[in-house]
Amino acid sequence: MCHDDGELYWHDPDPRAVFPLKGLAPNVRLQRALRKTDFRVTNDEAFEAVMRACADREETWIDERLISSFLGLHLAGYAHSVETWSGDDLVGGIYGVSLQGAFFGESMFSRRTNAGKAAFYGLVAHLQHRGHVLFDTQYINDFTAQLGALEISRVLFRDRLEAALQADVQF
Repeated sequence: MCHDDGELYWHDPDPRAVFPLKGLAPNVRLQRALRKTDFRVTNDEAFEAVMRACADREETWIDERLISSFLGLHLAGYAHSVETWSGDDLVGGIYGVSLQGAFFGESMFSRRTNAGKAAFYGLVAHLQHRGHVLFDTQYINDFTAQLGALEISRVLFRDRLEAALQADVQF
């Protein structure tokens, strides 16, 4: 992450926030709300646009160095995005890095009510379908907790990561 001092830092928090993929799905109320939208969810159709939209906020850790680095990871097949569209308009999205059975969520944005959540649950369904076993979100906050994130110890996270990296899974 890029910090206020302009430097990039590696983060390895303890505890670590993860989304338990097994059984993770939108609640009935959100399912109903999403059915009433015209949203279309895609994978990897607008990676750079999703990153730039995630960076377009008052405070951000996403700078041009990170965008450039993640574009390289995307071109190499490691970084991915899930987009929410309303017609031709990009209205929500999430991006992160996939390594074997682990996905490391980086950031999400929403320009319309529930558009980011549509991308999030589109990503969850994709990860579940492909056999991913770990969905990392680094830190917990009110929003990630609302989506189902929970905290685990660094030791447990590293054990789960080791197992996920042994999985024969691709995004």
